[in-house]
Amino acid sequence: QVQLVESGGGLVQPGGSLRLSCAASGFTLDYYAIGWFRQAPGEEREGVSCISSSDGGTYYADSVKGRFTISRDNAKNTVYLQMNSLKPEDTAVYYCGRGYGLGSLSPGEYDYWGQGTQVTVSS
Repeated sequence: QVQLVESGGGLVQPGGSLRLSCAASGFTLDYYAIGWFRQAPGEEREGVSCISSSDGGTYYADSVKGRFTISRDNAKNTVYLQMNSLKPEDTAVYYCGRGYGLGSLSPGEYDYWGQGTQVTVSS
């Protein structure tokens, strides 16, 4: 069955870095877009970044442009999110989702989700 498993979250000081991983199974990663989303307590899930299935095109929310980088390794069935210069407002549970085509930052365009990994940015 389709599974997405996030890992790599943790506690980091402001200005620090983390790399999140999204390991996919049960489907061929090459054919799908993958998106990273986050949800803070009391907030709606918001799109952070996505990478397309075809040309590897990437998209970022304005709040993370220049700090986060998404990449994919189809051979390992894994998508990564490198997060640098982290800020306290980046604190949230981060989820990856399976999408289609060019990808989207809208959660409604995704059909499967992982369980999430907690990222806490605090001194």
